[in-house]
Amino acid sequence: MIHETHVQILQRLKQAHGHLAKILEMMTDERPCGELVQQIQAVESTIHNAKRRLIQDHLEHCVVDEVAAGNMSRETAIREFAALAKYL
Repeated sequence: MIHETHVQILQRLKQAHGHLAKILEMMTDERPCGELVQQIQAVESTIHNAKRRLIQDHLEHCVVDEVAAGNMSRETAIREFAALAKYL
């Protein structure tokens, strides 16, 4: 299911993709390790934040809303949460 936040998440992931391509160029250009590590950290942070937002979005819309509508049991919701918690 596509939610409004997915557009933002996709934009962040595309940004990380472009940034990662730039890091590969930096490595080819033999840029200092300190610069490379800093840029890799920025990509990791972007991806981490996108992942957290996607998990939050799923819990809010695909779990909580479904439980509230009576379309998902409490037990199923707990299993959904447990399945996602390992990625936090």
